[in-house]
Amino acid sequence: MKKRIPLCAVFFLFAVSLCLGLSACSNKEKKDLSLNPDSAVPAYGDIIVEATIADARTLVPILASDGASSQICGLIFNGLLKYNKDLVLVGDLAEKWEVLENGLVIMFYLKKGIKWHDGALFTAADVEFTYQSLIDPMIRTPYSGDFEKVKSLEVIDDYKIKITYKEAFSPGLASWGMGIMPKHILANEDLNITEFGRKPIGTGPYKLSSWKTQESIVLDSNKEYFEGRPYIDKCFFKIIPDGVTMFLELQNKGIDYMGLSALQYARQTDNDFFKTEYNKFRYQGFSFTYMAYNLKDPKFSDLRIRQAINYAVDKQELIEGVLLGMGTECTGPFAYRSWAYNSDVKAVSFDPKQSLELLKQAGWVLNESGILEKDNQIFEFTIITNQGNDERKRAAEIIQKRLSKIGMQVKIKIVEWSAFINEFVNQRKFEALLLGWSLSLDPDIYDIWHSSKIKPGEFNFISYKNQEVDELLEQGRSEFDQDKRKMLYNRIHQIIYNEQPYLFLYNPDTLPIISSRFAGIKIAPAGISYNFIKWYVPKSKQQYKP
Repeated sequence: MKKRIPLCAVFFLFAVSLCLGLSACSNKEKKDLSLNPDSAVPAYGDIIVEATIADARTLVPILASDGASSQICGLIFNGLLKYNKDLVLVGDLAEKWEVLENGLVIMFYLKKGIKWHDGALFTAADVEFTYQSLIDPMIRTPYSGDFEKVKSLEVIDDYKIKITYKEAFSPGLASWGMGIMPKHILANEDLNITEFGRKPIGTGPYKLSSWKTQESIVLDSNKEYFEGRPYIDKCFFKIIPDGVTMFLELQNKGIDYMGLSALQYARQTDNDFFKTEYNKFRYQGFSFTYMAYNLKDPKFSDLRIRQAINYAVDKQELIEGVLLGMGTECTGPFAYRSWAYNSDVKAVSFDPKQSLELLKQAGWVLNESGILEKDNQIFEFTIITNQGNDERKRAAEIIQKRLSKIGMQVKIKIVEWSAFINEFVNQRKFEALLLGWSLSLDPDIYDIWHSSKIKPGEFNFISYKNQEVDELLEQGRSEFDQDKRKMLYNRIHQIIYNEQPYLFLYNPDTLPIISSRFAGIKIAPAGISYNFIKWYVPKSKQQYKP
C-alpha cells in the first residue's frame, strides 16, 4: 500500500500499485536517459501510458490511503513541503519556513500567486481548512495522528502560518507534505462522500480530464503550474488487474510504463526487443512484504502460533522462488535502507521441528492424518491477497506449501483490489492477508502500529496493541536527536519481530520499465520519479499528436 503520496504515510504505495517511489538506485540496469544524443532538446507534447493494477478509490487526498489513489493525488495536489532528489525536505507550496522554540513552533511562508485548477488563488485559508479536516473525528482519514500533536494553527495573513505543537514532534515537518485541499470548494462538503473525490481540483502539475471506473484515469498537464508546465501533455493510467495481460500490453507497446515482476525483469525482458524499445531499472526501495494476522482471531492470539509459523516458512525460498534473488530478508517494520532499521535483529532460521514444538506447547498436535488438531478442531485459515500481483500469489502458495508440512490447512483467496480494501481490510474480515507497505523516509510508524489507530480506514487493521511500543512510538515523535530516535526505533523493531504480529517476508527490489522514447529521466537517491514534470519525448519520437 508510493511518493507521490502524503509524506506522513509515504507508501501504502508501489507495494500495492505499480508506481515509483523514493528509493536509491543500484548499479544494475540504470541509465541516465538525458545523455541520449537524440534527447538533447526537451519538447512539450505526447502522452505517457502507465499500467496500474487497481483503480483509484477516492481523490480526496486526506482519504487516499491506497497506492492507486495516492499516486493520482500526488500529481493533482501539492503539500507545503516535498522531498527533493537527494531526499532532503524542500519547499513545495511553502516558499520557506522556520523551526522555532526547540521545535514547538513552525512558521510557514507560502508562495504567492499559486492558483487552483479552477483559477482561484491558493492561500493560508486552504492550509487551515485541510488541517481542520485532518483532525475532525467525523472524517475517516488515516493520517490524523500526525496532526493531533498540533496545539494550534494560526493564520497570520494570507501567506503566513504559525503552527504550535503541544510538545516537540520530530516528524512534524515531513507531515506537511500532506496534499492541501481547496477551502472554497469543500468548506460545506462532507468529505467522506463528496463528489470532489471523483472531480478533484488541485494546485498540482496535472488535473483530472476523465475517469472511467475500472478502465482508465486521464490527467492533462497544468500549463500554468507554478513550477513550470510539465513537458508530457497527458498521463493515461490504464487499469489492468491481471499481471499477464499487463505484460502483453507492454510487449505490444500498448503501455509505456509499468512495474516488472522479478521473472519479467530477469528473463522475459532480456531480449533485443525490450533492450531497444524500453529502459528498465532496478533499485532497493522503502517497502516490505508481509503476511498479517487478525490478532482478534483466537487462532492467532497465541504468540506461540505466530512464532511457529515464522519458523515453518523459509524466507530464502521466498526470495529465490518469488523474487529470483532480487530482494532481501525482512525482520521488522522498517525499510531495510532506513537509518531506523535494526541490523542486530536476526531472522530465525528455517526450523519445522521448532515450529512443531511450539505448536505442541500451544496444545496443537498432529492427528493420524498429519493435520494439526486441538479440542477436535483442525488448524485451518485463509490467506487473502489482491488480484493482479503474481508475486504475492506465488508467495502465498509457497507459504501454503510450507505450512502444510506442519499440518496447517491453508486456503488462498485472491480478491479484486477495491473489494480487498473495502470489504476485507477496512472491515477486518480476514484471518490472514498478504500485502506490502511502502514507507515514509521518516521512520515514524505511529499510524501503522499505535493501538489508537485501529478504527475502520486506519492502518492498524490487525488490532496490534503493545503498551511499550505505544510509549516508544510516542517518545520517537518527540525526539529530534537521530541517534536517540534510532535507539527507540531499534527497540520497537526488536519487540515487533519477537511478537510476530506480521510474518515479515522480504524487501523486494523496485523494477520499473519505461519506453525508451522518454528522456530527461535522471537517477538520484530519490529514484527516478522525483522530476517527472521534466520528463519529455523529443519531437521526432512523439507518437500522440494533439
